[in-house]
Amino acid sequence: MTKSSSSTDKPDLTQGVPLADLADGGMVTGQVGGKPVLLVRRADELFAIGATCTHYGGPLADGLLVGDTIRCPWHHACFSLRTGEVLGPPAQDDLKCWRVEQQDGKAFVRDALPAVRPPRLASARLPESVVIIGGGAAGTAAVETLRREGYSGPVTLLSADRSLPYDRPNLSKDYLAGTANADWLPMRPPTFYADHDIDVRSDNRVVKLSPEQKSVTLSDGSNVSYGALLLAVGAVPIRLDVPGATLPHVSVLRTLADCDALIARLGTARRCVVVGASFIGMEVAAALRTRGLEVHVVAPEAHPMERVLGATLGDMIKALHESHGVTFHLGATVAEIQPDRVRLSTGAELAADLVVTGIGVRPDVALAQDAGLALDKGVAVDEFLQTSEPDIYAAGDIARWPDPGTGQRIRVEHWVVAERQGVVAARNILGQRQRFAAVPFFWTQHYDVAINYVGHAEQWDRFDVDGDPAAHDCTVTYWGKDKRLAVATVGRDLASLRAEVAFEQETTGH
Repeated sequence: MTKSSSSTDKPDLTQGVPLADLADGGMVTGQVGGKPVLLVRRADELFAIGATCTHYGGPLADGLLVGDTIRCPWHHACFSLRTGEVLGPPAQDDLKCWRVEQQDGKAFVRDALPAVRPPRLASARLPESVVIIGGGAAGTAAVETLRREGYSGPVTLLSADRSLPYDRPNLSKDYLAGTANADWLPMRPPTFYADHDIDVRSDNRVVKLSPEQKSVTLSDGSNVSYGALLLAVGAVPIRLDVPGATLPHVSVLRTLADCDALIARLGTARRCVVVGASFIGMEVAAALRTRGLEVHVVAPEAHPMERVLGATLGDMIKALHESHGVTFHLGATVAEIQPDRVRLSTGAELAADLVVTGIGVRPDVALAQDAGLALDKGVAVDEFLQTSEPDIYAAGDIARWPDPGTGQRIRVEHWVVAERQGVVAARNILGQRQRFAAVPFFWTQHYDVAINYVGHAEQWDRFDVDGDPAAHDCTVTYWGKDKRLAVATVGRDLASLRAEVAFEQETTGH
């Protein structure tokens, strides 16, 4: 889903909107000085905020009002109506706000309001310094939250990636498809980190974590001490283990460097075999078809993405890709890769000058294990994302936490979950003791069709389908022992937001 552009062909809200046209919960999209503005009424209060989400520019008028907040219909970012403050990822920046006056039965949008300022923190309970290991979603959200919350101590972000933090979900979607500009990918410009006194050290791998000394050792032998630490190293791709898997035309897609190397091969590649019908595999297939390559997908399952979404949506995804020219070889695995072809377990051979594998990832727990942290199919954390070492927190793909929604310990490999955990971990590093209770959410996009998913259902005993998957208009609800576990939607953004709120209410009781 590409970023949208603003429009100035909307009514000028400085000229007034009749209050009679704005019922409780009503929204009017207009503009002020050429900037898109959303006028919202909640009971007797009026709010004017930026009309587009600061993540990808989603139209907030199509979103959901919850109390004095508004949620983006595309990727569920949440903002305060009162201050414009971003309250929930994936958005990073606040919305602009304007003052609203009522006069002669109309609402007039006036001057812009000042931006929210970070609070002053009491220094007695703060760590002397904070180190974050990992420059992905959780790590980036954490460093920004530390500064947003008013922490002024030293903050160091150590990332093994060669690039500054970037928007990883875009790699397998628009960027690989060639429909997103490279300058969309960085999460922030380099000046942002300097302006906020954040010491970002890219291409720096941590090789040892020493809780006793409260320090980490880098691959160059240097040491960095910390008062508190966040472990957010993410996951590593599972590699194919068959003859020919290390040939130069065999790729994985995890990092920007991986994606750029893959794009560089597209100038001469004509036929690609995608190994794995997971989210990454299917998004890669869509992106490469958009670029005109012949694409074959090989996977052992009977339906693409079946393990998470089930057979019904799997069939929808398969039909969608087939309508765009993708050929599936399901119920098969790769037996051997040769320079110009791939041999399957069925004996079939597929001509290929490019192979992309997307067969899953595993949490990178090596540092945690060597440091003696408690493990549990990942790094074990409590409801505050604290590890077995009090001054060490974990977030993102490696963290396994007690989920109040399911009543089980879970680990989730999704970008927005990692961002939300990074926010909560940073706040808890600052002593706030905030429980992580966010409902898991992810989205996946194939061509112009997006699927949103809220909740968590590792297993289910039935699912209900409302609507028509073939028309890309449906809601699928997953149940386990008569408990609603998760909801997937296609073409129903508001239904996805409402399901998220319902899960939150079930968890919190209000």
